Amino acid sequence: MSASGGTKAIVAALGANLAIAAAKFAAFAFSGSSSMLAEGVHSIADSGNQGLLLLGGKKAKRAATEEHPFGYGRERYIYGFLVSIVLFTIGGVFALYEGYEKIHDPHELEHWYWPVGVLVFAIIAEGFSFRTAIKESNELRGQQSWAQFIRRAKAPELPVVLLEDFGALIGLVLALGGVGLTLATGNGVWDGIGTMCIGALLVLIALVLAAETKSLLLGEAAGPEQVAKIRAAVVDGDTVTRVIHMRTLHLGPEELLVAAKIAVQHDDTAKEVADAINAAEERIRAAVPIARVIYLEPDIYRESAAAAGDDPAKTPGGI
Repeated sequence: MSASGGTKAIVAALGANLAIAAAKFAAFAFSGSSSMLAEGVHSIADSGNQGLLLLGGKKAKRAATEEHPFGYGRERYIYGFLVSIVLFTIGGVFALYEGYEKIHDPHELEHWYWPVGVLVFAIIAEGFSFRTAIKESNELRGQQSWAQFIRRAKAPELPVVLLEDFGALIGLVLALGGVGLTLATGNGVWDGIGTMCIGALLVLIALVLAAETKSLLLGEAAGPEQVAKIRAAVVDGDTVTRVIHMRTLHLGPEELLVAAKIAVQHDDTAKEVADAINAAEERIRAAVPIARVIYLEPDIYRESAAAAGDDPAKTPGGI
């Protein structure tokens, strides 16, 4: 996995979640706090998620085969989608169930200093993990807002870790609020309410992650800036006069397929056209290095065909 895959952020999150999970389960054992139990399961689920992301990155590096001629880059999307399912089922649904049970059968907390101390420690550890994810994301985010970055990122790892860490921090604050209100009022229902809020938050984050990774699995085109660079690189103004139509598809976060029909001069020889295509491919790779698979088909541009629309199947010589 390259740096853009957020390896540092994943490892930081994994280390933080394992330490936090152990502390939360210890706090639950001593205090009986359902918020601590829900948060402990949440941290275990998060640890498994980071393991899945690392596994997906490793599997995506496999070389292409006859059965999979475009390689295994989409493994990272598959494992990103699995993360959203794990977060939903193990983290969110369990927290909702545990909160429901606690509301219907509340009890006072014992050894309150355990959950409070663990929550403070967890907030610090999650804050460190979140800071690492933000730092790595800022190197790729550019001028995009955070919402745009999560929506448009082609590598699933950083958006997943960002949303997980953000959700974990909010969940810890909710858990701390539930424990605090339980101590202040002597009513264990507040602990259950805090747990329910944690579950609802995790389900919401899981749904957002599922929607984004589903879009990547279905296949997304290159971004507008990359498309513009490719179009500019194809045309040399001499042999290649324009792009008639073009399609792009991410085979993985860092692998792009480019298929285009290009207009050439009607009196060019076969050698001139072949040389022009080879030169155009070199320009595309120089402009957009992740363009790994390129198919360029020469044709003669016709105004009458262009006027019919932009459907490649219906306008072979149009735009």
